[in-house]
Amino acid sequence: MAATVRGRLAHDAFPEQRIAALNHYLFEDLQFSGNVDAYYDPRNSYLNEVLDRRTGIPITLAIVYLEVGRRVGLRLQGVSFPGHFLVKLRVRRGQLVLDPFTGGEPQSAIALRSRLAQVMPPARARELDLDELLEAASSRQIVARVLRNLKAIYLQAENYPRALAVMNRMLFVVPESAEELRDRGMVYEKLECFRAALADLTNYERRRPDAPDLAEVHARIEALRPRCASLH
Repeated sequence: MAATVRGRLAHDAFPEQRIAALNHYLFEDLQFSGNVDAYYDPRNSYLNEVLDRRTGIPITLAIVYLEVGRRVGLRLQGVSFPGHFLVKLRVRRGQLVLDPFTGGEPQSAIALRSRLAQVMPPARARELDLDELLEAASSRQIVARVLRNLKAIYLQAENYPRALAVMNRMLFVVPESAEELRDRGMVYEKLECFRAALADLTNYERRRPDAPDLAEVHARIEALRPRCASLH
């Protein structure tokens, strides 16, 4: 894909020209688009499916955009913006903020404020510093956000085996997250894997002694102990 875009560019093309060529190829020639009609389809979070079907959600389309763009000389960065993943590029006049979900469309400060107002109280949205919200996301943060999307989808559908598989991967990415341990423990309990559930919830209790949900978690632990004791 990147080779095709490079073939359309002069070797000294400006970043803006590279962006235009990238957008034309991905969104007009290949017809990549945001999956508005089936936004919560789990296939939107699997990169192989996104490449095959040429549709996805903001973060997976952004991954395609980032990886192709970087191969054509664009120093693109992902942005974990509240409610909607974006991409940015530093240029001479400042920075371009782009939305691969809408064909690589540039985002103005007004548009970004409007996005914020959709996911939080408008007064709060007006107060926040856009520069802080537009900080670059690391590869690890991007993978974690993709996994959180999948986790939410599978939990909503009560597909606990799939949710567990995602959570196991999540704990490789963010092993420091006690909350992910807690959530996995609750899924283990639903799957009647009581010893695994007890281990995760006990670990959460140990790591987060001041957690606001500690009483609820402790009650679950106490209910699990006799179940584990009766297992052979």
